[in-house]
Amino acid sequence: MGAALNLYDQDFYAWTQEQANLLHNRLFSNLDISHLEEELRIMGASEKRELGNRLKVLLTHLLKWKYQPEYENKKSWQRTIREQRKEIRLHLKDNPSLKNPETFNERFLDAYDTAIMNAAEETGLDESIFSTTCEWTIDQVLDSDFYPN
Repeated sequence: MGAALNLYDQDFYAWTQEQANLLHNRLFSNLDISHLEEELRIMGASEKRELGNRLKVLLTHLLKWKYQPEYENKKSWQRTIREQRKEIRLHLKDNPSLKNPETFNERFLDAYDTAIMNAAEETGLDESIFSTTCEWTIDQVLDSDFYPN
């Protein structure tokens, strides 16, 4: 076990390959359980963060769309909105447990708060003009035909 711990700290990739081989060969007693548990939790948290990041970008662009209607190059915003919606759909397809209302709503609300800051910074508008609660439902935000007027 000492060698596995040392490998974890010195060469993470080699450690992952060693752990995969041990699992494959069913040598469970040789596994580095504590680090495996830690890495699995980190992997799960990463998937949750990915959802939040995509929602943040999507909501930022929807806010810019609504609050800066005179902006001339909305095509780039539309492309970003479409891309983020597609990536969110794919991410939720790959990770259906992230659709859990508690998890999804938490990510959505956190993303909206950050989206307000980002939209204000990117548009030069004051944060106070943006609604402090999201004006749209989750279904609207994810609807490929929805664009705020």
